[in-house]
Amino acid sequence: MNKKKLVKEIIAALARSGALLEKAARASHAEATHESSRAESKYDTRGLEAAYLAGGQARQAREILDAIKAYEGLVIRTFGPQDPIAISALVELEMDNNRFFFFLGPKGGGVEVMHAKVEVTVITPDSPIGMNLLGKTTNQTWSAKIGPAQVKYRVVSVA
Repeated sequence: MNKKKLVKEIIAALARSGALLEKAARASHAEATHESSRAESKYDTRGLEAAYLAGGQARQAREILDAIKAYEGLVIRTFGPQDPIAISALVELEMDNNRFFFFLGPKGGGVEVMHAKVEVTVITPDSPIGMNLLGKTTNQTWSAKIGPAQVKYRVVSVA
């Protein structure tokens, strides 16, 4: 897979999310400052709630912009089978006989993109799966308890 194209697709997905959040934040801000949101009693908190919502959405939009900047400056490495997994690794992982593709990125965990007809999920080193993958190499295995189940993992490939 072409990781440069993959990173461009991640940036595009982040930009779309950021645009939606900015639009929602503007709408929430307009709601918070509209005269119809003025409190009619001490128990009426519509305007305050809309203001909190707008602030949270604006914060998320800023985080997405930070993620985009991180991806624009990302040095994309090529990994061999014995190279330890690190930032910019594209990992094919087998979990209980199912295969998944993860891109270990600096930010933007949870973003999903279709790349070369495969769904790739962005994870970060701060996520539980990202922490477990760091330093692993091709064919390494481990197991972890997720809820009541014990799940077996195997690194199929690293690029």
